[in-house]
Amino acid sequence: MAAPKRKPAKAEKQPPGARILVVEARFYNDIADALLAGAAKVLDEARAAWDIVTVPGSLEIVPAIAIAVDAAEKQKRPYDGVVALGCVIQGETFHFDIVAMQSARALLDFSVERRLPCGNGILTVDNEPQAWARARITEGDKGGDAARATLALIQIKRQRAGTARAKK
Repeated sequence: MAAPKRKPAKAEKQPPGARILVVEARFYNDIADALLAGAAKVLDEARAAWDIVTVPGSLEIVPAIAIAVDAAEKQKRPYDGVVALGCVIQGETFHFDIVAMQSARALLDFSVERRLPCGNGILTVDNEPQAWARARITEGDKGGDAARATLALIQIKRQRAGTARAKK
């Protein structure tokens, strides 16, 4: 299967003052480091403020997001978006399918229900070399892609909110 073609980076308007929650699963520490490096680079370049929460595995990402988002809202410091980072590598049991599918489904459900932009940087791969190819900034940069997706959704949300206000 051919890799998707990326559009050349253009100077897109970044959402000013975005506050981002990054939740990373550390089941594969070195791969998590690579995913986080990609996300951090993108968020720092966008001058976004970001907090990080660490969890053991990918199934814990969405519950941690829910807890942190609720706490931030109670403190009157809500997040504009979330970046989820993790890695699930195929093993010999059905557990891979459960973790891969349920982590993606829970993240999407949470994002839609709460109208909170969430970038999915949870890798689901057959083996460790595939994980590295997707995690490294110099290759797939899926951590960076998840951060870019979050920022793009924040921009859309802000534009649409501005449009709705302008029509009233």
